[in-house]
Amino acid sequence: MGWSVLRLAVLGILAVTAAEAQQKTTVAHAIAMHGQPKYGPDFKHFDYVDPNAPKGGSVRLGVRGTFDNFNRFIPKGVAGAGDATETLLTSSADEPFTQYGLIAESLEWPEDRSWVVFTLRPEARWHDGKPITVEDVIFSLDILKTKGRPFYRFYYASIKKSEKVGPRKVKFTFAEAGNRELPLIAGQIPILPKHYWEGEGRDFTKTTLEPPLGSGPYRITGSEPGRHIVVERVKDYWGAHLPVRRGRSNFNSLRYEYYFDETVLRQALKAGKLDYREENQAKAWALDYDTPAVRDGRLKLEKIGHQNPTGMQAFVMNSRRQVFKDRKLRRALAYAFDFEWSNRNLFFSQYTRTESYFSNSDLASTGLPKGEELAVLEGYRGRVPDEVFNQVYKAPKTDGSGWPRDNLSRAFALLAEAGWVVRNMKLVNAETGKRLKFEILLYSTTFERVVLPFKRNLTRLGIDARVRLVDTSQYTNRMREFDFDIVVGGWGQSESPGNEQRGYWSSAAAASPAAQNLIGIKDPVVDELIELVISAPSRQSLVNRTRALDRVLLWGHYVIPNWHVRVDRIASWDKFSRPAITPRHGTNLDYWWFDAAKDAALKERQVVQSTDEEAAVGATPGVGTAIAVFLGLMVVGFVVVRQAFGRRSG
Repeated sequence: MGWSVLRLAVLGILAVTAAEAQQKTTVAHAIAMHGQPKYGPDFKHFDYVDPNAPKGGSVRLGVRGTFDNFNRFIPKGVAGAGDATETLLTSSADEPFTQYGLIAESLEWPEDRSWVVFTLRPEARWHDGKPITVEDVIFSLDILKTKGRPFYRFYYASIKKSEKVGPRKVKFTFAEAGNRELPLIAGQIPILPKHYWEGEGRDFTKTTLEPPLGSGPYRITGSEPGRHIVVERVKDYWGAHLPVRRGRSNFNSLRYEYYFDETVLRQALKAGKLDYREENQAKAWALDYDTPAVRDGRLKLEKIGHQNPTGMQAFVMNSRRQVFKDRKLRRALAYAFDFEWSNRNLFFSQYTRTESYFSNSDLASTGLPKGEELAVLEGYRGRVPDEVFNQVYKAPKTDGSGWPRDNLSRAFALLAEAGWVVRNMKLVNAETGKRLKFEILLYSTTFERVVLPFKRNLTRLGIDARVRLVDTSQYTNRMREFDFDIVVGGWGQSESPGNEQRGYWSSAAAASPAAQNLIGIKDPVVDELIELVISAPSRQSLVNRTRALDRVLLWGHYVIPNWHVRVDRIASWDKFSRPAITPRHGTNLDYWWFDAAKDAALKERQVVQSTDEEAAVGATPGVGTAIAVFLGLMVVGFVVVRQAFGRRSG
């Protein structure tokens, strides 16, 4: 009997080995999530860059906030700008999800994508001149999963093993087969220098203001904590000749200036202290750039379109709280948000209402389900809301008057169905008499003006809704502990959703601070739909399965959708140029370059403008005198005030 068992075991091992040997493997310069890479093995550069872009010049950028750490991979401190880390592969910006060799010159994988082997480029170097090795790659995965931010443990959980299989070859074996995204995820691992982090008594778990050793086209050369960071282009950068790098990283230096206030940051831009800004506030874009420099074209305002999925930004209800476990109640609260009024009065009609977790992409659910999408959903009939099959999701709309009477009436009806009634102008539970109340947690004053009208409508419903503004540190800690009722949250999306969806919506992620399941969804149907998305065998199947997931999430009424914009709003001084082609993922400063001719013309126009302004002041009767008198009065006033305070203190 013992020999029989042993014989069966040996035969089983041989069968597995034979099956692995028979699997067709692919060796290539790139890998696509679905289909084939756009660019062949002999491509010279991406289509959306200018390979002849000149190198030179500098750019000054503004950053809101502060920094106290250059080790961005640990859950401590506030990371500064200027990352010099590179990855095995790098993505193109004009394909849904395709990655090309960067540190790796090629990769190999089997049909079921159960493993991947990367071959490192022999010329790949750290900034200290030492080669990037297989040992560095293995070290990077290990230290990120054991000592890095919790996100890495979650995101790389399916990478079961890493091993050296050749002088320049590293193999990753995955815990699951058929997951098409895992080789691409392995290619995204930030590669860290083992000899640097293990030398000179360095501790990876601690914050540091010593710029870590990197391998990228830029490195940090100067900084002042909380104030500024300077990065400079590496003149002998090892990868400058690579097709994926041509036409990119064109500035000699970039300087990041830190500001605590967005308003001051914008003033610095308009004063010429900064060169470039991507504006993220609709009100500021509409009102804050009416200056002579904008009117005469020296400071350019551009709306540059993109086809990026805009994901979902929303008021997120924490379903871990008992009050938000009821779908009807969650749905009722959505009727209290008057987007049409907010868009017109607060956002100058610049935004579009979000009605999909995958908005601005073909992944968004539209119409009623059909074909493969319907077939997928049919398997869950009775376990998902009936509306999934017979209604098209639309966010509640108003007339924009600021008094959404009809919507509030609809909210009252839904609340009544959920067991809530109005007593003494207060909304209470019909059985317990306990009032409905919750807190909307914020960390930015910018969102107060959006939330307060929402709170006003909630008050009209008899709800005790409170808005609480806390500092960034307290907000971060409360989010990690899921200690909130409602927050403004969001989930970005790519054109090829995959493993990250587990971190967004899965039951396993609901209790993990490493994930982003802010809602706290624990639904077996959602879990199964996520796995179907991840295992989609083709692009069309991915689209259909993602739409099914989108539809189930929407009709769960877990969030109150906000809005999105389909353009990048960029303000820049007219001394830069960019490629003629804008990729589907939008423009990027990495493709721009300093234009010496434009810069010279801009300086000349600045001198002329200053001269004209001085002449205008001198030619206006009484203006010069008035200014002189005003300044004189200010000086006198200062002296008087100073003397007064001096007497008081004495």
